Amino acid sequence: MNELARRIDAALPQTQCTRCGYPDCASYAQAVAAGEAGINQCPPGGAEGVARLAAITGLPERPLDRSCGIEGPLTVAVIDEDWCIGCTLCIKACPTDAIVGISRRMHTVVEPYCTGCELCLPVCPVDCISLEIVSGDRTGWQAWTEDQARQGRERYASRQLRLARELVENQVRLEARASEKLADLAEHSHITDAAALEKKRAVIEAALARSRARRANTDG
Repeated sequence: MNELARRIDAALPQTQCTRCGYPDCASYAQAVAAGEAGINQCPPGGAEGVARLAAITGLPERPLDRSCGIEGPLTVAVIDEDWCIGCTLCIKACPTDAIVGISRRMHTVVEPYCTGCELCLPVCPVDCISLEIVSGDRTGWQAWTEDQARQGRERYASRQLRLARELVENQVRLEARASEKLADLAEHSHITDAAALEKKRAVIEAALARSRARRANTDG
C-alpha cells in the first residue's frame, strides 16, 4: 500500500462493511488512491468522510453515492438468543470476530467489537439478528471515534491472519493424511488392481504437490 492509500485508509471508519463495493476498507483506499473509485462511496463515513478524502486527495467534494447506501448512526448487532439456532454463519461473516459461539449453541455479539457492518444480517437463516443504534442522533464520522476505527482495523487484520493460519494448518493436516495413505496405498484402498492403484497413487501425489505449492506461495 502506497503512502496516499495509507492516508486514505486512516481516514476511513474501518467498518469493513463492503458497501463501497470493495472487500475491505484497505482495498477501497487503494482503489481511491489509484483513481479507480470515487471518494464518496463510504456510507459509514458520511459527508464528513467525503470531505476528509477530498482534503487528502485534492479531489472536489461530491454527495455521497446513494447506490452504496446512506449516512446513518453507529449501530451494533444484537442476536435474539431465543431464536438463534447456532448455525455459525454470522460468525463466519463477521469481519472483526465480534460474534462468539459454537455450532448448535447460542451465539452472542461482543458489543465493543461490533462495527455495525450489517454483514451478519443477510446470512442469518432465522432472521434473529437486529441492529441497535448506539450513537443517538450522531451520524457518519460524528458517530465514530478514532479509537473505534483503529480497533476495527486491528481486529480485521487479526482475523485475516487467523484465517490464513487456519487455512495453512488445515492444508498440513490434509497433506499428512494423504501422505499416510500413500505410505501403504493398498491397505487404505479397496482397489486391488495394480494398474488402478498406481493411477490412484499418481492422482494423490499430484494433489499433494499442488497443495504444497500453494502453501509455499502463501508462506512466501
